[in-house]
Amino acid sequence: MVDETPGAAPASPDPADSGSVLSLQNVYLKDCSYESPNGPRVDGNWNPQINLDLQTNSTALGPDIREVVLTVTVSAKLGEATIFLVEVKQAGLFVIRNLSETDLRRAVSTVCPGVLFPYARAAVSQLVTQGGFPQFLLPPVNFEALYAANQAQPGMAN
Repeated sequence: MVDETPGAAPASPDPADSGSVLSLQNVYLKDCSYESPNGPRVDGNWNPQINLDLQTNSTALGPDIREVVLTVTVSAKLGEATIFLVEVKQAGLFVIRNLSETDLRRAVSTVCPGVLFPYARAAVSQLVTQGGFPQFLLPPVNFEALYAANQAQPGMAN
């Protein structure tokens, strides 16, 4: 993902200064919540309707440091009754340098959440299990496909 301008000379001959950089510096759980209005008391078959919502936010903390937060919200319902509601905000600090604005948006929407998702998946699974429910694993997410679909929506592409 290197942004190359035809005919432009490199600003510095130092190889450490040229090329794109995207590296993870830190991963941390920024926030989480778990609600189970009735506890694990479930009558009948355990076949809840699961709703998954993913959101990604990014904040520049410095010229090359960016915090990316992946918010994962999972709700489980049996009929109209909410069985559990989990929200996890998994965050990471990324060093991102020498990316075009387009590549930066793509990295923050695809690469960074892809790195954070396994941590969020583990946190969601642990919260649900500690709540007394059967093990719950989020399915894999294709952030590239989500980004492409979002860009294809009218008014969303840049």
